[in-house]
Amino acid sequence: MIHRRKKIAMIEKVNLEEKFSLFQGHWEPKIVGEVNDSHVKLVKFKGEFLWHQHEGEDELFFVVKGSMVVKLRDRDIDLEENEFVIIPKGVEHKPVAKDEVHVMLFEPKTTLNTGDMESERTLRTLERI
Repeated sequence: MIHRRKKIAMIEKVNLEEKFSLFQGHWEPKIVGEVNDSHVKLVKFKGEFLWHQHEGEDELFFVVKGSMVVKLRDRDIDLEENEFVIIPKGVEHKPVAKDEVHVMLFEPKTTLNTGDMESERTLRTLERI
């Protein structure tokens, strides 16, 4: 019988409230975990982001605290706490938050926060917290 060592030292629980308390900035995702080839990210939104799309990646927005709107070209999707939406690759969208909202993102590690749009908000390297 072969026994395989498990990576027990790498297994840690994550407290979302605690992690959100570690940063203040808006539109600056922080990596808090990995699932297969995807990152689990936390981000605070306030105001409007830019219209963009992700050619090769789906993107999941899960509202932890507050509310937001994901604008699509043909409609708006209102999200409240404990709700999420998956934006399929290639769909143009624009996140908007009237007040600060805390969001968890699930997206492939290759996902650039501004997708196909290059701007001052583009972050090529994300902080891990």
